[in-house]
Amino acid sequence: MIKKYTLNEPAIKLDSDLAGEFPLYMYLSKDKKVLLYSESITQLLNDEKVEKPLKVSNEGLSFLLQSGVVPPPLTAYENIFILGIGDSVKVQTYNNEIVMKFEHNFPFMSDKREGKEAISEPKHEDILNLLVEETVKRIDPNKKTYLFHSAGKDSNSIVLALSEAGIKDNITLVTHRSKGNLDESIISEKIAKQLGFSHQVLHEIDELKEEHLVFIKKYFKESPFPCVDNLCLAYPLYSMQIPELVSANIIFGDGNDSHMISPPSPKDGLFINILQFTSKFSFLRNFIESESHLNVPLRTPSEWFGSSGFSLKDSNKIYPEGISVYPYWSAESKKRRKWDLFYFKSDIYSTRVISEKMMRKLFNFSTYLNANIVLPFAAKRVAKYFSKVTENHLFDRKTFKNKMILRDILKERMNLDSDEIGKMGWSYDTISIVLNNWDLVTKEIYDCSLWERDEVEKIIHRLRKTVDRKGKYSEFSCVLIYRLYLLSMWKNKCKYLNEK
Repeated sequence: MIKKYTLNEPAIKLDSDLAGEFPLYMYLSKDKKVLLYSESITQLLNDEKVEKPLKVSNEGLSFLLQSGVVPPPLTAYENIFILGIGDSVKVQTYNNEIVMKFEHNFPFMSDKREGKEAISEPKHEDILNLLVEETVKRIDPNKKTYLFHSAGKDSNSIVLALSEAGIKDNITLVTHRSKGNLDESIISEKIAKQLGFSHQVLHEIDELKEEHLVFIKKYFKESPFPCVDNLCLAYPLYSMQIPELVSANIIFGDGNDSHMISPPSPKDGLFINILQFTSKFSFLRNFIESESHLNVPLRTPSEWFGSSGFSLKDSNKIYPEGISVYPYWSAESKKRRKWDLFYFKSDIYSTRVISEKMMRKLFNFSTYLNANIVLPFAAKRVAKYFSKVTENHLFDRKTFKNKMILRDILKERMNLDSDEIGKMGWSYDTISIVLNNWDLVTKEIYDCSLWERDEVEKIIHRLRKTVDRKGKYSEFSCVLIYRLYLLSMWKNKCKYLNEK
């Protein structure tokens, strides 16, 4: 459903849902006379009042190049805005124009976990029941259901909850088979067998042939927003391996990094203190290349938590209309300078990086498939519950471990020891994708009208040399080439940029 605000109506305040399950998308007409807003990005963008083709935002694209994410309320498009976790906007008429004043307040601060409403002894049964209820109410029983499963705490908590409730029929666990020691598919298969679920493995595809490109091109055509998450290219190929994903229910374990808090690492405190000083030498960003070791000390404290990309020097050469993202990240760092580091990281990381990289990838995937995305941990009831749980059940300030209560549940009920398994994850061999498909990747980049052709060729040639040296910055250099490819595919294929 699309709602509208027009000139001279009483002022209104809009906000997103609590944990980002349903971001609010907004379109402000070029003349600033009409504001449309909806929880459905496709309904909004397909509305006849939205002028198409959309125009790329210089500011948004600068963030994608230099940071890898566009922080809400900004997007990659002019006149399109997002309200995510903690975001709100006051909309009113002033001087015969619609004016929007945005605010951000992290809704999961420590004060919510104190006082009479605090949950100091969370019950395992209550958590599992809550996950079941919020999952089941979102599933269309007439569709097949796939749960993207890993060896981690989030998806296993959902799987355990469904298993104990006897809800196993018509649900298939799917796992990406990664290369090397990060592969989770074997553990996932054992868990599926233990709990009585069917299981399928998704494979990496390194060499892209025409049959693969059909799926990839459609994915970029239908995806509403650009996303530079490393796994982006894997997702359209999943639908090639499992065609039944189309129009299915797809359950993901993502969505709890905000309300369950994302602990910093032991070294983060030290680096943040250093960056508060070294990042002030921001003028040097104009002179260093992307693979320079000086990029790290020039990052602001906010950028330390998951934001990285091309240097300002390279970004401006590739895209001369761009801007520096330093003022934004510097201001965000100053706002949180006196914050507890656990909440500093959780706010920046969950509401920017997680929401607009990891979660955006999932939203794009579900749009491409016309699937029903199910995010139990992002449900309002679940987020409200965990927002009241005391810190000792969420994280350990000495060991920096996260999601303590989920660790306990899985150890007690499944004999699954998260400490023993260690940190794993769905990885994607970006280097193989880029190098095995070099001509295809570079042609797409060179055909993109966003870039300064001569400069982008020089920079890609330089980055390729770094990749071939197989040194410290080889993988990062390859990721940057891959990022340009993903952004070029978005510009070249996305229907909202290329169709009226």
